[in-house]
Amino acid sequence: MLTDPFFYLVAIPAVILLGLTKGGFAGIGVVAVPMMTLAVSPVMAASIILPILLVQDVVSVWSFRKTWDKAILVLMLPAAAAGILVGWALAALVDEAAVELAVGAISVVFALQRLWAERALQAADRIEAGPARPWLGVLCGATAGFTSQIAHAGGPPFQIYVLPRGLPRDVFIGTSAIFFSVVNWMKVPAYLALGQLTPQVLATAGVLLPLAIASTWVGVWLVRRVPAEGFYKVIYVLLVLVGGKLMFDGARGLLA
Repeated sequence: MLTDPFFYLVAIPAVILLGLTKGGFAGIGVVAVPMMTLAVSPVMAASIILPILLVQDVVSVWSFRKTWDKAILVLMLPAAAAGILVGWALAALVDEAAVELAVGAISVVFALQRLWAERALQAADRIEAGPARPWLGVLCGATAGFTSQIAHAGGPPFQIYVLPRGLPRDVFIGTSAIFFSVVNWMKVPAYLALGQLTPQVLATAGVLLPLAIASTWVGVWLVRRVPAEGFYKVIYVLLVLVGGKLMFDGARGLLA
């Protein structure tokens, strides 16, 4: 188990942000890995986070188990599995910084466009759903799986397809919770094959698990108190911030 006090100084807020993400505030947890890399290597940070995510997924899936969209999951999960496989196969060849930069730029442009297009709407249930476009769902699902495997950044590609569907707030959260719960379990064999889930990693994750569970319940409690008419606007703004963070990290990595 890691005993460096500085690691826990950065890991504790990172886990809290992950909990808020799993509770429904989709996207902000992407900063967890960069925060923890202030104290440990990116590989170790991602490895410690994966077991934590698996436990947090149990809380979020249980909390929103009655509200989810089957059609979206059936469309996107097989594509995500393919994306994870490609990400695992190309782990040594793909520059994580380039992936972060591309995903961040697309996310910012998409979120700003949606905020502009929906600026006159007052309620989430008045948002007109866009066309289904199954091909886009498959593409976004594969991209979400790939970026999740490479850089723990699967949220933005998933949101790019699902947010315009105009789902009720709890259905959006439940669908996201189930999607990423399955995706995270799909990633376990790849992490095992790469030798990243060491006893030290698992013991450190275990120390952080109580905080992870508590913060996820807090996220669930908070998100259900956000007015439905403002929920999607909050998510779009978070997507802009997350995308900007990914762009910054990606550009810094490429220039380093």
